[in-house]
Amino acid sequence: MRQPLTRTRRIAAPLTAGLLAAGALTLPAQQAHAAGSVVRVTGSQGNWQLTVDGSPYQVKGLTWGPAVADAGRYMPDVRSMGVNTIRTWGTDASSRALFDSAAANGIKVVAGFWLQPGGGPGSGGCVNYLTDTTYKNQMLDEFPRWVQEYKDHPGVLMWNVGNESVLGLQNCYGGDELERQRDAYTTFVNDVTKRIHAVDTNHPVTSTDAWVGAWPYYKRNAPDLDLYAVNAYNAVCDIKSAWEQGGYTKPYIVTESGPAGEWEVPDDANGVPQEPTDQAKAEGYTRAWGCVTGHRGVALGATMFHYGTEYDFGGIWFNLLPAGEKRLSYYAVKRAYGADTSRDNTPPVVSDLSVEGDAGKVQAGRDLTLSVRASDPDGDAISYQVLENSNYVDQGKQLTPRPHTDLGGGRLRITAPDRPGVWKIYVKATDGRGNVGVETRSVRVVPPIVDGTNLALGKPATASSYQTGGGDCPCTAAGAVDGRNETRWASDWSDPQWLRVDLGTGSTFRHVQLVWEASYARAYTIQTSDDGQNWRTVREVTDGNGGVDDFDVSGTGRYVRVNGTARGTGWGYSLYEFGVYN
Repeated sequence: MRQPLTRTRRIAAPLTAGLLAAGALTLPAQQAHAAGSVVRVTGSQGNWQLTVDGSPYQVKGLTWGPAVADAGRYMPDVRSMGVNTIRTWGTDASSRALFDSAAANGIKVVAGFWLQPGGGPGSGGCVNYLTDTTYKNQMLDEFPRWVQEYKDHPGVLMWNVGNESVLGLQNCYGGDELERQRDAYTTFVNDVTKRIHAVDTNHPVTSTDAWVGAWPYYKRNAPDLDLYAVNAYNAVCDIKSAWEQGGYTKPYIVTESGPAGEWEVPDDANGVPQEPTDQAKAEGYTRAWGCVTGHRGVALGATMFHYGTEYDFGGIWFNLLPAGEKRLSYYAVKRAYGADTSRDNTPPVVSDLSVEGDAGKVQAGRDLTLSVRASDPDGDAISYQVLENSNYVDQGKQLTPRPHTDLGGGRLRITAPDRPGVWKIYVKATDGRGNVGVETRSVRVVPPIVDGTNLALGKPATASSYQTGGGDCPCTAAGAVDGRNETRWASDWSDPQWLRVDLGTGSTFRHVQLVWEASYARAYTIQTSDDGQNWRTVREVTDGNGGVDDFDVSGTGRYVRVNGTARGTGWGYSLYEFGVYN
């Protein structure tokens, strides 16, 4: 039975390490290198091996993240980990410097070629592989050009055509058409493979996709591939049985693996993917390498994910050294590849991180206390930093430091984010020796509780305008006074705009709470009126930044309105809730 290809969640397309984006970068010509290695897939069914210049070669690799300009800085460290191979996703004019640095350190490169729609769900553009001859001819010309350029470079191990495009095509097509496109794509991969073989007879060609669901297509349509390649994280140990049951006649390498990804973990209590702990991530690499090496004669090695330094949402999930600081996973890979770690100073171990109180009801802008337990194997002093991330609020990937107060005993107090939604809170523990432990928990931020009665709740509301359709709209004025943070009022994309609520009778109020959606007001006034025509301003805001605006104010009147005069974004004004409290 064919393994399903659907992957419901994906952190991000794998980082291209600047190779794809640097296509316009032209480096000066360099002197000719020594002749490249002769790399072969040798042996017979179930008893294959990779050889380099006649000697057996097991791929002990990592996917490459740093910029090409930093290759000289990081490549010796990669070598010290026992790594003999790195993998890239694109090959172009900028690749020579990377190949040079790799070769100088005894490392070879699985050199990638990018095809759309690459990188899994949500990544890359859509191509019609049945009809788009312009795109296909362009790739058939471009890829062999770079093969010709680098085929004699000693840094090249093999060529890798595409990344997760069989999977990614599900974002472009469905049903029978999807099947036709997948067949056409893998047939095109075979056409590229033949074109590369015509230029370079000394390096194998492979093609990467997600899990093994693509392999039946390769088996049927790409007979000229020398070996298969697969990205598999938590499912890496299932590859062996899938290969045996699929009746395949080619060996493979694993081109991405490591801890369970966002798409294959259970949701936590706040309904977002539960990120594995640092210790579980380290164990994920150890387990992955054990399953690769356990498929003797078929699995020829792996380039595990990811030798990257990015310090963002995906970087914390996968990178071995975010911001250049080494994690437990870094040392797990080093041990797996047989390098000596006995004299290494290793990272702090965070054994527990918890949120005091109810992590599902954290009041916006109020105190939030974290409890962390950490120890350092080498007895180094540990320092802490707290960061936040809004990926599950607005798809933001960056980590933002939050000032904290150390209360002692591992308790850290911060101010909660002021925008409702599910946030990730990270605690970073460093030892001053270049090592880091990072743990994260989610919190659901809700508007602060206000004492008193919300006089506006369920009352008649009108607005200067409202969006009639698109997304979750129509978004009428009533959506801002229904007591639900899932509905909203959204205005036209112009200034000024207002929202008015009729309290029914003259009323005195002492507090106003505005819960903004992403489209907030930078400048606005809170006004009251007895007749709905003549208005008195009781509060003016000129530096709004969205989230929750929660303030005491004295006012009396039957009507209360928020009058927006300057939008904070290019869109309109958008309010989840407009609360008026006595």
